[in-house]
Amino acid sequence: MIEPRPTTIVQSVRLSERLGADVTLACEAFQWTGSFKFRAASHVVRSIPNAAVIAASSGNFGQAMAYACRLAGKRCTVVMPLNSARVKIAAVREYGAQVDLVDTAVVRREARVAELAAADPSAYIASPYDDPLVIRGNASLGRELAALNVRARAASDASASGGPFEAVLAPIGGGGLAAGLLIGLRDAGDHTPVWGVEPAIANDLVQSLAAGRVVAHDREPQTIADGVRTRSVGVHNWAVLQSGLAGAIEVSEDQIRDALRLCFHLANLKVEPTGAITLAAVLAQPERFHGQRICCVVSGGNVDPQVFWDIVEEQPARLGGR
Repeated sequence: MIEPRPTTIVQSVRLSERLGADVTLACEAFQWTGSFKFRAASHVVRSIPNAAVIAASSGNFGQAMAYACRLAGKRCTVVMPLNSARVKIAAVREYGAQVDLVDTAVVRREARVAELAAADPSAYIASPYDDPLVIRGNASLGRELAALNVRARAASDASASGGPFEAVLAPIGGGGLAAGLLIGLRDAGDHTPVWGVEPAIANDLVQSLAAGRVVAHDREPQTIADGVRTRSVGVHNWAVLQSGLAGAIEVSEDQIRDALRLCFHLANLKVEPTGAITLAAVLAQPERFHGQRICCVVSGGNVDPQVFWDIVEEQPARLGGR
């Protein structure tokens, strides 16, 4: 089994000047299979004795699990929504997994996983986010960011190094990445505030934090950020997020599109809409992060080419503001 690649650190003077903050992008688009999900999938596959894995995914976890299983010589089946990005469906198949497509308006993906598991009881059921093994795998990114902060603090001239991060922004779907980040940072003794970011039309975390319990959507919210189309955060993740997050920020669909364009034009990055939502949070709440050194986690770059170019060529909404 290969190790996850270290995250790619991207800094752009133009991007920082546009946003009024010292922005560092921790870009997972160059991770194996194109997203942070390989961190989790490889850790799961290393840790289990099962010869087969069944998972549900809109694409990124499916790709990561398919590749990890291929490397380990294990069978993999991935349940995917019919409206998943074509490029993601094709990639899951190319990595060697069997794809089971479902209409999530009729059958929840979790229900289909249960059906497949009943037919293959020896298989491991891998949640894309609500699994301690998944969270622990994602913690590797938190440890990497903590190491960057250690080096920044140790620098003799903090102004030259930029100093440590004053905030880390992480996308929220099921919460596996943010929970892993928090655990990795805290295990390293790093207490940098971590903010969760989610689309306003998929704001179950905001609702959950307000209610003091996990609140779920009735159906998968159809945000353009397909990687966070989850009904709620996971139970294992909630235990970490409720006490560990500095807070949650909602972003609009237009702000996600604007952020994707900024990544492309000012940082020379092709990212998927989900990967752009942390940058969208700076557009949504510029006053909160003004003048701070912040790290925006870019979760992945697996985007359908037509979707990407349609967004890039759109007329921007209001870059730099709400």
